[in-house]
Amino acid sequence: MAGPCALDSSAREASFGALEQERFDLVVIGGGITGAGVLQEAALRGLRVALLEAEDFAAGTSSRSSKLIHGGLRYLAYAEVRLVRETALERKVVFRLAPHLAERRWMVIPSCSRAGQIKFLSGVTLYEALGAVAAEDRHQNWGREEISSQEPLLDHTTWRYACAYREYLTDDARLVLANLRAAVGNGAIALNHAPVRGLITDGADRVIGVEAQCALTGRKMRIHGRSVLNAAGPWVEAVQQLENPGAPSRLHLSKGVHVCLPAERLPLRNQVSMRTKDGRYLAAIRRGEVSYIGPTDTTYERGAALWPEISASDVDYLLEPVARYFRVAPLQAGDIVSAWAGLRPLIAQPGKKSNEISRRSEVAVGRSGLISVAGGKLTGYRPMAFRILKCVADVLGDKPRSRPADEGPLPGGDFAGSLEGLERQLVTSYAVRGRTAERLSRLYGSEAPEVIALGRSELVPGGPVLTGEVDWAVRQEGAARLEDVLYRRTRAAVFDPHWRHALLAPMADRMTALLGWSPQRRQSEIDGTRQCLEAEMRFCGAGLAAFVKPGAGERRRRR
Repeated sequence: MAGPCALDSSAREASFGALEQERFDLVVIGGGITGAGVLQEAALRGLRVALLEAEDFAAGTSSRSSKLIHGGLRYLAYAEVRLVRETALERKVVFRLAPHLAERRWMVIPSCSRAGQIKFLSGVTLYEALGAVAAEDRHQNWGREEISSQEPLLDHTTWRYACAYREYLTDDARLVLANLRAAVGNGAIALNHAPVRGLITDGADRVIGVEAQCALTGRKMRIHGRSVLNAAGPWVEAVQQLENPGAPSRLHLSKGVHVCLPAERLPLRNQVSMRTKDGRYLAAIRRGEVSYIGPTDTTYERGAALWPEISASDVDYLLEPVARYFRVAPLQAGDIVSAWAGLRPLIAQPGKKSNEISRRSEVAVGRSGLISVAGGKLTGYRPMAFRILKCVADVLGDKPRSRPADEGPLPGGDFAGSLEGLERQLVTSYAVRGRTAERLSRLYGSEAPEVIALGRSELVPGGPVLTGEVDWAVRQEGAARLEDVLYRRTRAAVFDPHWRHALLAPMADRMTALLGWSPQRRQSEIDGTRQCLEAEMRFCGAGLAAFVKPGAGERRRRR
């Protein structure tokens, strides 16, 4: 049964009616972390608010990050002290709201000399002061002995010193979903697979709503609002063109690629920072059955793309530092089991490379009153939402509304103790396997027992995903397509790569039963999702590329 925070895909028709019948205070275009954060903050303040997403929630940038809640230590080198302080402080807030989506981990910065370690220590000390880090979470200084015991894979003959400081591992897509569901519980409406096709204006040429269309049924809608926010990420300028055709571009798209290796090939105990030959820093991070490396940070000139291609040079760039830092057998593209690439919508700064451009956000109001936002970081989504709502109030001529002081946790975040404790509880009380308990606790938090109650059988015998997860994804989290469930609800496409092809058919069968798909629709969903999986791995060589239809990795859609 759908709960108060439900995004129920079987009730899309009811959402259409509600969207058309009301006049909202704010209509949000874009269902990434920015849009989701604004939706939640607006709903907390009692605003009547709706959100439309062209693809799936978090389908773009907000599911393609390094999955870290962090303040951006490296931005201190660019004097971005305000940005670092804001996001460093926000880490603790996200941990309080959703402890299952903010797992404390050590980030290890290796150094080959004592002088190098001291250099990092000065930055880390400032970082911790800006973030008001508690004493028990402050950095540790490691020598060869500590490195050998704490991160034995690290080549301690070269990297004889290290500084280890706290960062938080998250699940970006599920953080988006948690905020959306919380907003719906507070009265908001959110709809995915509903691209905006145009803007509605009044006689004074002021934006008073949007024209949208359901991508699944073709139904057209007109949604009216006192204000409209354009939070479409890489597509933000495409939406701005609806208001002001021919407006000059100010966006710089940067491509970030991550690759995953089997955990047995890179069995990390901590998160490890590695420096590339061109002076950038990458992170190597263990999550479940894989260890991933990234991101790249290169200018992307081909325009907004939902599935930007991953090249052989991207892969070579990410794998090169591994042999210099870790005692592992040589790695090559054939060792990679999954990968992802996303685009960051940065505010252009002429003369600067992608990795030098500030991650600050910028809010602008167009000539017809369309509010647009670009830039920003995952960790700072709440402060960014505060600034956006201040701008909304200014546009409307309203007094900014205050948020309640007793804000509760996000869905799944209301549990006491540690993630490990929650994991043990699932094993002892619900008789799930240890690996399954680890997955469920980090995906669903305190809601994991409700997920298990919907169906505790494995979709594939011995596999990682339970039947109840598909039901939960459809009835509570708005999943309307097979890709939605495999990629952004269960995360199996990325973090359980050995099972993902085997999961396609049984997952589609369950969605068919829940959503009434025809046999043709079921097969279309399987084929389309398989193309996405294969396109992401095209860099592995012609053997796999032969199964990829031309253009499968370049699906572009306007919002």
